[in-house]
Amino acid sequence: MNRRPTLLAALTLTAAAALTLSACGSDDSSTAKDNDKIAGADTGGKASPSPSPSVPGAGSRPKIELPSDVTYEFQWKKTGDAQKDAVLNDAEQRIRAVDMAIAKQDPLDKAYRFYSEGTAAAESQKYIQEFVDHKARTTGLTRYYNESLTIKDDGTAALVYCEDQSKAFNKFLKTGKTDVSPVTKDSYVVYAGTLRKNGDGVWVTERLISQRGSAKCQP
Repeated sequence: MNRRPTLLAALTLTAAAALTLSACGSDDSSTAKDNDKIAGADTGGKASPSPSPSVPGAGSRPKIELPSDVTYEFQWKKTGDAQKDAVLNDAEQRIRAVDMAIAKQDPLDKAYRFYSEGTAAAESQKYIQEFVDHKARTTGLTRYYNESLTIKDDGTAALVYCEDQSKAFNKFLKTGKTDVSPVTKDSYVVYAGTLRKNGDGVWVTERLISQRGSAKCQP
């Protein structure tokens, strides 16, 4: 059973994000498989302290604290463009924030809502709730790579990237058991997201789709 299995939440596709995925040259269709999911579910150990009761402004971003067994390799390259680098940074923080919410078993955690709005925030909440319902988290290393980023004329950003889940597995909180599964093509996932800079200067993810087994992401 791979990380983020069908047992847990599937992601609902949006047409706009699907168009983004196609436009960026993905080898996948816009139809997701049953085990599509929102990025960032690696969590573990003890819950982190809750952020401030109110969502903080850009000057006081939420602190992301994760269990030591949740690790990442973000291989996204610095572009040298301040705006694009800010998009990549905030997209990374959203991934970490969703992971933290699952670690805390809190579907309404403020941190991931700081970095997401609209459909992406709603689907993240559902996704985190599934982990809470099953008393599950993930453990191990997740790698992010092969990113493609475009700032559009309307001010939104289109971000496509790959995720390697081959070294990340499900862990169940009651038993402490880690379900180590073999690596398959479905261990590699492509994502397409739409981000917009909000009034606080944060690049929030508004829409996000994913598809497992993408040829774009295979090693």
